[in-house]
Amino acid sequence: MKIAIKVAMGVEYMGSDFHGWQLQKSGIRTVQQVVEKALSSVADHPVRVFCSGRTDAGVHAIEQVIHFETSADREDKAWLFGGNVNLPHDVNFVWVKRVDEDFHARFNAHARRYHYKIHNTPVRSALMAKHTLWEPRVLEIEAMSKSAECLLGEHDFSAFRGSLCQAKSPIKTIEFIKLTQHGNEILLDIKANAFLHHMVRNIVGTLLKVGRGEKPVEWVKEVLISKDRKKAGATAPPQGLYFIKAFYPNL
Repeated sequence: MKIAIKVAMGVEYMGSDFHGWQLQKSGIRTVQQVVEKALSSVADHPVRVFCSGRTDAGVHAIEQVIHFETSADREDKAWLFGGNVNLPHDVNFVWVKRVDEDFHARFNAHARRYHYKIHNTPVRSALMAKHTLWEPRVLEIEAMSKSAECLLGEHDFSAFRGSLCQAKSPIKTIEFIKLTQHGNEILLDIKANAFLHHMVRNIVGTLLKVGRGEKPVEWVKEVLISKDRKKAGATAPPQGLYFIKAFYPNL
């Protein structure tokens, strides 16, 4: 197939009923699988997509960025609306843009942003069960915020690295990390140049121990310095995590 066009798109999805982003063996429902199927129908040839950052099972996305190459010359609205017609209810294309031939959704991204949502109330919510982490114990958000400050900047984040992480280096730079509370809802907003596997969820699991009063504020810095995953908190569940967006020089 002669490649003539490279296209980038934004993808929104609810990850609850997916086994993550990445294409897996036949019969396993993944976001990449349904996205490629939808775009292949529009292109009238097999399409392989590349994303800005893979997400695990149960993790959601507000604006995942993908790119693909095609020989099919379609109008932007054909990719957008034609693609959406072929997608299931829990995935949606939100924008489309033709990009230069050297654009890559993963390698050109210079930063990524995530949110983690916590429903902090004694009574669980049936409606929010797949969209937030339910934490019945009262959390001290000021203590969590203060302990998170030590994570800002460039560090070795080995203590927050998942065992299956394939990143070449554990050294990453967190540009900002902020916790806010509105009623019973707590939001962690975090942006970094890149993230290790499970890094955000491991940070959340660690901050929760401070919020519950199980550990002092200074403990998070001790965990960071230790570079030992065993010293950090448990990995927080996936349903509270949202991939917000990736940042590019010219997109």
